[in-house]
Amino acid sequence: MKRCRRGFTLIELLVVIAIIAVLFALLLPAVQQAREAARRIQCKNNLKQLGLALHNYHDSFTVFPPASTYPFNTLQAAGGWSVQARILPYLDQANLSNLINFSQTYASQPKVTEVRVPIFACPSEVNHQIYPDGAVNWVPINYAMNYGQWFIWNPIKNEIGTGAFGPNGSTSTRDFIDGTSNTLAASEVKTWQWYLRETGGSPAQPSNPSALSSLGGTLKNSGHNEWGDGRANQSGFTTTFGPNTKCPHDNAGTVVDIDFTSRREGNSTTESTYAAITSRSFHVGVVHTLLMDGSVRAISDNLDLNVWRALGTRAGGEVVGEF
Repeated sequence: MKRCRRGFTLIELLVVIAIIAVLFALLLPAVQQAREAARRIQCKNNLKQLGLALHNYHDSFTVFPPASTYPFNTLQAAGGWSVQARILPYLDQANLSNLINFSQTYASQPKVTEVRVPIFACPSEVNHQIYPDGAVNWVPINYAMNYGQWFIWNPIKNEIGTGAFGPNGSTSTRDFIDGTSNTLAASEVKTWQWYLRETGGSPAQPSNPSALSSLGGTLKNSGHNEWGDGRANQSGFTTTFGPNTKCPHDNAGTVVDIDFTSRREGNSTTESTYAAITSRSFHVGVVHTLLMDGSVRAISDNLDLNVWRALGTRAGGEVVGEF
C-alpha cells in the first residue's frame, strides 16, 4: 500500500509568498499614513500646550516672557534663558524650573541643560541627539518663538524686532495691535540646523533664498540644539522666508539648507542682530504653527510670503484675511 503525503508544492508556496508581499505593499502606506497622522496630532498638541503655558505666564506676570535677558552695555555670549525655559512651571516642569538660577548664565548650570523636555520635541524629528557645547550638554528643540522678519535686536537702544518676542522684551496682549489671532507665537524648526553666523555690520535683507549664502560668516550645524538658550539661532525663527523654504549653501561640494544670524545676541554691545531663520518641518507640505491666541494651525508651504510676513508682526497694521 502506498501512503499519500500531503503538502505544498514549490509553486503553491511561491504564490502564497507573492500574495503576502502584495498585501504588505498595499497595507504599508496605510500604516505609515496612520502613524504620521498620529505624529501630527501629537505635534499640534505640543504647540497647544506651549500656547496655554504662555497665557498662564501672562496671567501671572501681565506680560509674556522675554526671548532672553541681557544687561546693558555688557557682553554675555553665553547667557540669556529662552522663552521656553521661562514657561517650564506651566508645562508641568516646576521641578526643572526650580533648578534654574535665571540670574546666572546657563553655562554654569549643566544639570539643567542636559534634561530632555518631551514637549519640546516633535515626534517626527529624526535627529534629537545630545549636543555637547563646551562644559554643558544640550537637548535640541523643535518649537521656536517668533522673533520677527529680519531685525532682531539693537543692544544700544534695547529695541526688539516686529515679532511676538525679543531680547529684554516684555510684550503683553495690548501690544498685539494686529490681533492675537493674526500673530505668530511659535512654529516648527529642525534640530542640528546649518547656519552662517557672526558677519557683523548691518546686512540688507536678502531678496531671495539663494542670496542668503552670499552674506558669509562661519558655518555651523548646531542651530536649534539648545532649548534653554534664548538667542534666535537656538530658540527662535523669523519670517524672512516662507515655511520650509530651502536656502542652499555649498559646503565643500555638499549643498546644505542654511539659516543666517549676523551677530548672536550678547556677543556685541553695539552691533544689532539680523537673522533669517526659517520654520521647517518633517510633516510634508506644512509647518504646524501656534498663534498668540493659543490656536494651532497647519500652515501650507504654499502660503503667500507676504501673508506669512504679515502674520509675523504684532503691530504691522496688515489685513491678513483667511490663511
